[in-house]
Formats: sequence, structure tokens, C-alpha cells
Amino acid sequence: QVQMVEYGGGSAQPGGSLTLSCVGPEDIFKRCDVGWYRQPPGKERELVSYLRPDGTTINGDVLKGRVTISRDKSTSTVYLKMNNLKIEDTSTYYCGLPPCTRSGIYTWSWGRGTQVTVSS
Repeated sequence: QVQMVEYGGGSAQPGGSLTLSCVGPEDIFKRCDVGWYRQPPGKERELVSYLRPDGTTINGDVLKGRVTISRDKSTSTVYLKMNNLKIEDTSTYYCGLPPCTRSGIYTWSWGRGTQVTVSS
């Protein structure tokens, strides 16, 4: 498994913004897909946004139009910027890396998650 750590969670008010960071091994996100997912209490994990090595992004239905995923080319960090946050965005957010066979990775890898709480 690939070790990844998420940062940047915390509290925000409705309408506010937060930027989450996911730090992985050197160059991993230049070689492998990576995604941000969230899992609200009592619900299944759902895709927030996805980034391919070629820069292609795929956004899930949640946070649509309110999220930007990006990669820092020098530090193996992937960011998730969330805008116009809503109370229903409260969740644990995870960095997820799917199998990346070209790099010898054959299973999903997940960070421990970072909590985002949106409340007034």
C-alpha cells in the first residue's frame, strides 16, 4: 500500500472555503491516478474529485462546481479546494489511490482521512 496523509480539515461556516492536502511518496501522483473521496456518517464513500497523471480531472456529483483538484509538481501533494461549503459537506475526506500497475501497486490505498465540519 501507498502511504498518504491528509491535511487541512477543520471547521468552516456555510459559504466558506477549505483547501485539503494529500501528501504521498515522491512522484507518485505524476505516475498514478488519485482521488478525493468523502464518507458522511452512515453513508458510503463517494467520489469528490479525481486527477489523472495527464492532468485530466473528473468531478463527482457531490460538490459539483464548487471543487478544484490540483497537483503540486514539486512535492507530491494533491490539493482539493472546496468553495461555497454547505452543511451537508460535513464529512471525513479521504485521499484514495487506485491500483497503479505500472508502478507495481495492485490494491487501493487510502489515507486516514481528515474531518471537515461545516456549521453556522
